[in-house]
Amino acid sequence: MKKSSKSFFERNFWKQSTVTVAQKLLGTFLVHNSSEGRTVGRIVETEAYLSDDPACHAARGETPRNRVMFGPPGHAYIYFIYGMYHCFNVVTAPLGKGEAVLIRSLEPVEGLELMQKRRLSHRQRQNQHIPEKELCNGPGKLVIAMGMHRSLNGIYLMKGPLSLYFSKETPSFKIKTTTRIGIREGADLPLRFYIQGNPSVSKK
Repeated sequence: MKKSSKSFFERNFWKQSTVTVAQKLLGTFLVHNSSEGRTVGRIVETEAYLSDDPACHAARGETPRNRVMFGPPGHAYIYFIYGMYHCFNVVTAPLGKGEAVLIRSLEPVEGLELMQKRRLSHRQRQNQHIPEKELCNGPGKLVIAMGMHRSLNGIYLMKGPLSLYFSKETPSFKIKTTTRIGIREGADLPLRFYIQGNPSVSKK
């Protein structure tokens, strides 16, 4: 990944609606500099979760689990699900209003060998190969591939080991809007967005 800028986020980016942020995060880069090495993925699929949305963790009020969602925008909200996976979200709404964008899929850009190692280790398999487009094509997969963990919950994404970047060199693309995946309540809401034609999207 060539040199990018955070100014895209530092101006009025977080003052926009969660739905708008979910769309504008597409094409931006998620970077994790860990003790194992550096991994980078381009965000190609997102889902918006709103305060009055029955599928949103914040819909029933603040709890110890979702407290980060009610904090300032631009922070990571990472939670455990199904007893085996973590999901990574970006907090989007003003302080006191619980909303976030789930990052559903990344297009691997840098550190692919490390992503392979992490994914295969999690699956307890060796001497195999995961296709590049499948390394991060799902919320649980990308967290494993990027080496994220619960200690990053609440981290500010404009600085530190886990960061968001915008590149002016990102090619133009079309955004596809659909309903969200894997939920029961609010399943009819058109709050899922992905880069049309990108092979790393979890489900077309």
